[in-house]
Amino acid sequence: EATAKESDQVIYGKITLCDLAGSERVKKSEVSGEALKEAIEINKSLTALGDVIEALSKGSKNVPYRNHKLTMLMQDSLGGSAKTLMFVNCSPASSNSEETLTSLKWATRAKQVTNDVKRNADCKEVARLKQVIAMMSQAQSAEEPQRDAPSGMAF
Repeated sequence: EATAKESDQVIYGKITLCDLAGSERVKKSEVSGEALKEAIEINKSLTALGDVIEALSKGSKNVPYRNHKLTMLMQDSLGGSAKTLMFVNCSPASSNSEETLTSLKWATRAKQVTNDVKRNADCKEVARLKQVIAMMSQAQSAEEPQRDAPSGMAF
């Protein structure tokens, strides 16, 4: 959060860094036990992310952000108002050519998603009112446990 002196606007920013790992080919990695569970979860998150990217690139009205925690966290970066950068790592080894090709195809689909990048800014008065509301909410939250607490009188 910063205030622009020339315009008296309060500007908000956020950075999200997310390492998406890679798709886990269970047969190739020959994992088992906890590592197998982790591989399955990685694949679920990448599938959910792929579904969101597919919906956004096709202009679908219903985008399944709520299908996974990852896509819920990345919602403003995926099709929102944020500037989003994506880096895809590829292996030069011929033994990884299938995974590299899959990654490049995935990145090509992701590149089709366009965000409406805009500055998150409020005038100084709106920012002040938001701060007042937050302070009032905190004060109310602090009072609630006191109201619910017994008075200490025994009958």
